[in-house]
Amino acid sequence: MFSKYKKASDAAPARKPAAVVDLAPPPAATAAKSVVRKAAQPAAAAPIDKDVKRKQRMGEIKLELHRALLDNLNLAALEHATEADLRQEINAISAEILAEKSIVLNREDRMTLNSELFDEVTGLGPLETLLKDDSVNDILVNGPQQIFVERDGKLQLTDVTFKDEKHLLRIIDKIVSAVGRRVDESNPYVDARLQDGSRFNAMVPPVAVDGSLVSIRKFKKDKLAIDDLVNFGAFTEEMAAYLQAAVATRLNIIVSGGTGSGKTTTLNALSSFIDNAERILTIEDTAELQLQQTHVGRMESRPANVEGKGEVSPRDCLKNALRMRPDRIIVGETRGEEVIDMLQAMNTGHDGSMTTIHANSARDGVSRLENMIAMAGIEMPLKAVRSQISSAVNLIVQASRLQDGSRRMTSITEITGMEGDVISMQEIFRYQRVGLTPDNKIIGHFTATGVRSHYAERFRMWGYDLPSSIYEPIAAQ
Repeated sequence: MFSKYKKASDAAPARKPAAVVDLAPPPAATAAKSVVRKAAQPAAAAPIDKDVKRKQRMGEIKLELHRALLDNLNLAALEHATEADLRQEINAISAEILAEKSIVLNREDRMTLNSELFDEVTGLGPLETLLKDDSVNDILVNGPQQIFVERDGKLQLTDVTFKDEKHLLRIIDKIVSAVGRRVDESNPYVDARLQDGSRFNAMVPPVAVDGSLVSIRKFKKDKLAIDDLVNFGAFTEEMAAYLQAAVATRLNIIVSGGTGSGKTTTLNALSSFIDNAERILTIEDTAELQLQQTHVGRMESRPANVEGKGEVSPRDCLKNALRMRPDRIIVGETRGEEVIDMLQAMNTGHDGSMTTIHANSARDGVSRLENMIAMAGIEMPLKAVRSQISSAVNLIVQASRLQDGSRRMTSITEITGMEGDVISMQEIFRYQRVGLTPDNKIIGHFTATGVRSHYAERFRMWGYDLPSSIYEPIAAQ
C-alpha cells in the first residue's frame, strides 16, 4: 500500500495502537457496556455537548494517525517530495489505518482530518489555519487550550486548540529549530521569524506558569500605500501631502506609538515617498519593512547563540551601515544604545533617515530618546543631549490604536530647535476626538492646528509649495 515515502523497515511488526477510537455507532454487543457506563455517572452531571465530544474524538483519532505517520513515513525523503505527492501519501496511509481500526468517517471529516495531518507533518499543526487567514493580524497562544487572534484591532477567542502541552512544545521546537535556535528550561524564551517573515516569540515552562506562551505578529504580504491608509481613515489627504513633502525634502522622521499602533505600517507608507535613485539601508530585529525602491540593503540583527557568542546588535549593524555609503538609514525600531549612532547619522549627512520608538506622545518620544541615551551609559549634560536631539530630529509622527480598535495618526509634530534648556515643538496636525457612538465607536476628525510649518520655506525650495489652506483648522462637523 505504502509508496516510496514508506520507511524501508516494512518487516518490523506494526505497533499496537494504544486505543481504538470509533466514531461509528456502537454495535449491539457493546451497547450494554455503554449503558452501564452512563448509569455509573452521577445523575446530576450535565450532558456533554455533542460538538465538544465529537471534537475530542477527532483529536484522539488525529493523534493516533499522526503517530502512525511518523512511524511509517520516511521523513528524509519528504524534503524532495511535492505537495501533491505528500498529500496523496498521507491520504493513502490515513485510509489504511482507519480501515485497520474500523473507524468510519464521512467525506467531510476525512478531508478535514487529512488536511490537519498534512499541516502536522509539514507545517505548524493547528496554527496553520490561522496563519493562512488573511483577516488575522496576531496569534496569541496561552497554553494548549486557549488561542486568541486579533481581527480589526479586537481580540477574539478561537476554537482552535492543541492536544496537550507536549503537542504545543513540539510545534514551538519545530519553529525555533528551523532558524537555528533552541528553547528549553535553561533557555525558556526565544525570538524567531517564520518562513513567511512573521515575527514569533515563545516562553515555555517553568517561566510560563499555565502552559507555553506564544505570540505571532503576522507578516503582511500586501504593503499598504498612502492612498490605502487615507481610504481607511488613518489620516487625511492634506496630511499625506505634508508627509510627502517632509520625506521628499529629507527631513529626519520618527514614528512614535504604542505596541500594535501601526508604526511599521506607517514607516512603510512613508518610505514610498523616497526617490528611487537613493541608496537605502534598513536595520531591523525582524525584517518587516517592505521597501519598493531599487537600491535597498536590508540588515537584521542576531541574538547570541547558546554559548553566548555570535551576537550582532542593532548598534553593530548601524555602525557598519555608516561605512556603506547610504543616502538614508531606516531603523525598524530604536530601543537601546543604538540611539546614539542613529542621532549621529541624522546629524552627519544622512538626512531623511527614519526610525520608530515606543511612546504615547511626541513629548514622551523626546523623553524616551533622552532616557535611551542615559541608558547607553554616555555621560552628557542634559542640555547637550537635548541639543543633539533637536538638531537631529525634525518630525515626530504619532500613531495610536484607539479604544475601538481603529488606528489613527493622531499627531504630526515638528521640532523647531531649543529655547533655553527645553526642546521647542509645534503641532501641525492632530486627531480631534469628539465622543463615542452607542456601540463604542470613536467620533472624531482630523484638523490642522493653524500653525504654519517651520519647514515651509524648505518645502518651497525643493519644489513642494504647499498651499496655506492645508494649515487652516477644520471645525467639527
